[in-house]
Amino acid sequence: MFLHNLKYEFLTAVRTKDLLIWMILFPIILGGFFKFAFDGIYEKTTQFSTLKTAVVDEADDKNFRSVAESLSAQEKPLLDIVYTDRDNAKKLLNDGDVKGIIYTGKELSLSVAENGIDQTTLKFFVDKYNLRSRVISRAAQNDPENVQKIVSALSEDAETVKEIPLTDGNTDNLIQYFYNLLAMVAMFGSTIGLHISNVNQANLSALGARKNCSPTPKSTGIFAALIASYIIETLCMLLSVTYLRFVLRIDFGNELLLVYLSAALAGTVGVSMGFCLGSAGRLSENAKNGISISFSLLLCFLSGLMVGSMKAVMARELPWFNKINPAAVISDSFYCLNMYSDHRRFIEKIVTMFILTAVFSLLGFIMTRRKKYASL
Repeated sequence: MFLHNLKYEFLTAVRTKDLLIWMILFPIILGGFFKFAFDGIYEKTTQFSTLKTAVVDEADDKNFRSVAESLSAQEKPLLDIVYTDRDNAKKLLNDGDVKGIIYTGKELSLSVAENGIDQTTLKFFVDKYNLRSRVISRAAQNDPENVQKIVSALSEDAETVKEIPLTDGNTDNLIQYFYNLLAMVAMFGSTIGLHISNVNQANLSALGARKNCSPTPKSTGIFAALIASYIIETLCMLLSVTYLRFVLRIDFGNELLLVYLSAALAGTVGVSMGFCLGSAGRLSENAKNGISISFSLLLCFLSGLMVGSMKAVMARELPWFNKINPAAVISDSFYCLNMYSDHRRFIEKIVTMFILTAVFSLLGFIMTRRKKYASL
């Protein structure tokens, strides 16, 4: 009997129009918009890149050329130098083909067209080069015997700080929008869970009236509907992760299998939340659907889907809220997988999702089973 109910509950859920719109088409469309809007921003504004620089070497400074060649030969070169004349250098700068122009002479000078991180880096390089040149020049005048020692000392970078990466994952802060997109897909699973409660209440639908007259135990029908909905929502979540990872090329880190696991569990949270919401009150199915979608969007907003800093605001104003907000817990599970090699934080989020699923499902069962009808 259970398998029979499971089969037809699965077929019923698949035919639900909301499934196609909110959990398949919507994340594909919104994910495409996110990719189009955010593509390349991190690389251009945060990630280190070689600086294209024009050099006007009218003084034929051999020392500068030697330094420039050593910088360009590094694994991650600081400068990509183009030697040219003044007129062409200005044209390259105005066209945006170079970040700045370095002029050689008694001292290096720098010309830039705008202010920014790249231009600040160039200025730091020029100032540092000029400072070292002055030190070597004074040493040559005052203590010529030790010039070579001073040059050697200045040429060695003092390794007082060891560079240790904080994470092997994707450090692009804009990826949080894709985490929250997956959380939204999970939260929209509430529309399927809400449908379960509606079709099992005789006062809300004709199908519910027939089910309550059926000899099949009510708990068996509800349990079969929940399992079918969990399976469908899990498939939607896995499809969303696959689309983001392999079509849009979103980097979720090195733990892709655990990302799939987290996504599957996230789907059960959304379905059970919808089941709980649908079991409360006597509003029509359309009214409950509106409330479910609005509530899901509110949770996603507070998790940072629309405003990336909102989760930090909530952490500052209401530190406890992010720990029980299903959308925030789901997005944090993906974040923890990407950023931390230690799975302790990830396990905490997984346990929280299990608890939320159990609590929502239990409340839904209690509210649905306690309903009695004077007549059908």
